[in-house]
Amino acid sequence: MIAISKMAAAVQPSATLAAGARAKAMKAQGIQVFDFSLGEPDFLTPKHIRDAAIEAMNRGDTHYTPANGTAELRAAVTRYYERNYGYSVSPEQVLISNGAKHSIHNALAATVGPGDEVIIPTPYWVSYSDLVQMTGASYVLVPTRLENHFKMSPELLRAALSPRSKLLMLNSPSNPTGSVYSRPELEALADVILDSNLAVLSDEIYEKLVYGSAKATCFATLRPGLAERTITISGVSKSYAMTGWRIGWAVGPLPVIKAMGNVQSQETSCASSVSQAAAVAALDGDQTCVEQMRREFEARRDLVFGRLATMPGLKHFVPDGAFYAFFDVSSHFGRTIQGKAITDSMSFCMAALELAHVNVVPGAAFGAEGFVRLSFATSREQLQGGLDRLEQFLR
Repeated sequence: MIAISKMAAAVQPSATLAAGARAKAMKAQGIQVFDFSLGEPDFLTPKHIRDAAIEAMNRGDTHYTPANGTAELRAAVTRYYERNYGYSVSPEQVLISNGAKHSIHNALAATVGPGDEVIIPTPYWVSYSDLVQMTGASYVLVPTRLENHFKMSPELLRAALSPRSKLLMLNSPSNPTGSVYSRPELEALADVILDSNLAVLSDEIYEKLVYGSAKATCFATLRPGLAERTITISGVSKSYAMTGWRIGWAVGPLPVIKAMGNVQSQETSCASSVSQAAAVAALDGDQTCVEQMRREFEARRDLVFGRLATMPGLKHFVPDGAFYAFFDVSSHFGRTIQGKAITDSMSFCMAALELAHVNVVPGAAFGAEGFVRLSFATSREQLQGGLDRLEQFLR
């Protein structure tokens, strides 16, 4: 018998992928399931991006690329930051990886290890804590409150600091909450960071999906000297409906990017050559498609929160970004619905799936017991049907 390593035994499977798998199993039995578990745009990747991939294949761009990404894509990423944020970086400061999750893993593997602490505000994306744990470092969870739209204050950050603090993981716009930090809120955090020895991993993958008057901010640009402390993570998955293409990137100080590239070269070599060509077309091409998808997500947000506001016992705020509703269902704990006891967020979600055929993800997976996450990255028809079922279930 082969023994499982302590690291692998400690890592938990992704809660969102597990929820999606449960829904797929029910669908395979012929059951109609309204699946709101996965953070994946339902749009087809725009045509000019698909065409670029076909052209790349036909001209023979189907071989290994440099481990840190093609020169064309790294240059396109630098143009992206200059154009959107006035942030000037060299192509050597860009590492192309197999999705933003891989970029986060590379960043953690290159910067923290046993004895280090990584600060994570909660609620947080399900993979953060396990990715930290895989390096041997420890994570320190900093709870935030619904009343403050789940944003960490400078006071909370300062209180979490210790001599072992090495890195802050920051996510705006946020998965799972949809919160978007304002520029002044981020500047206040930046001042605490520059007063300490802390570095920052800024996960900005939802940067193009902001609504109303909200604006995404590139954290590295906020203060002089902050870019030398910040690893910026993003990619094409959410903004361009390219989840399956698996292209993410990291931008940061050259020594860190080189170390991350060394890690990646031993793990996966390079990202897909064809996907990299498609990503160049995404970043440099017509951006009308991004705005069209953003507007549709905003309309879906308004639909979802208009419905949630009429349902009994739910507490929430209307988010400014991403495509998630994260709401408090704890007032329903202690109930029994058709023989199903509701005691926590997991039992709530299991009962909703089994009885109403609505699939949402328990807040416990995101470090926020009492809440659930609903992804509205699906059609309005699906949202209406699933919300009808959820309302019947709650009543």
